[in-house]
Amino acid sequence: MSLVVHFSPDLGPWLVESLVRGQSPEQLVRAMVAERMDPRVACSIVEAFEAARHAGRPLPTTSIVMEEDGPSPYAAGAPRLPAGSRIRTGDRTVRVLARAARPMVAVLGGVLDPEECAQVMELARPRLLASTVVDPVTGQDVVAPYRDSRGMFFRPQENPLIARLDRRAAEVMNLPVENGEGFQVLQYAAGGGSAPHHDFLQPTNEPNRASIARSGQRVSTLVIYLNDVERGGETAFPGAGWAVSPVPGNAVYFEYGNGLGQVDERTLHAGGPVLEGEKWVLTKWMRERRFVPAGSSASDGMMGGAGL
Repeated sequence: MSLVVHFSPDLGPWLVESLVRGQSPEQLVRAMVAERMDPRVACSIVEAFEAARHAGRPLPTTSIVMEEDGPSPYAAGAPRLPAGSRIRTGDRTVRVLARAARPMVAVLGGVLDPEECAQVMELARPRLLASTVVDPVTGQDVVAPYRDSRGMFFRPQENPLIARLDRRAAEVMNLPVENGEGFQVLQYAAGGGSAPHHDFLQPTNEPNRASIARSGQRVSTLVIYLNDVERGGETAFPGAGWAVSPVPGNAVYFEYGNGLGQVDERTLHAGGPVLEGEKWVLTKWMRERRFVPAGSSASDGMMGGAGL
């Protein structure tokens, strides 16, 4: 059901001026809520202004149409991914090959070199097990019928190579290294793929709720391709109309969490089936805060979502 929301004529010029000055939509929503505006209304107004600006359409003047039912629109802030065509880390320069604003997706070149890709696969191979996901109702790890792969997790900084890659990923993703979950490796044989899913944690079971309470929500993902896939294996984003082909050392990066506790449903993604050969990926998830595992021998990295 749609609802027409009216607002003061002075609000529009303030929003435009604030956005031009570089304030994020999250900051504007917070300011509006501080003035006692309903959070859903504030998000909807800011979303409408941002959508009109990006599309080159006339800006709203004194009203917008808001969907009365359903969650508040996602207020996308300024991307965490650094601007420009290159990201300089402590030990290399990563190239930004392509970007999309909504959802925030980027293709990155040269995140790992060929030797690092080979080393990661060599270290991971003897530790691979059938991939599991967390059942959204029970919170228990189960083998996923829709994900035909084998996987394993590295502990954060468990050896010099992984420590170096942890630091590099944190610099690329522009968040502290301690916010990162342990790297996950997935290996897909011919015919293997993954159904459409989100990487953020669904608070539908106690383990996920406890994980979010400890470390905050997942906010971004970096999927690094480790080998050359002869055919298939693309990472597809249906909402953006994108499909990223796996190229060794390259990566796909996407953001889906903001400072308001919202998640971006448009980051739905899937792994296309491997038509020939096999596919290896290395995935890093970032949290809102320092990542705190569930226990000394358990990792929250096993919870929800998977690299593709």
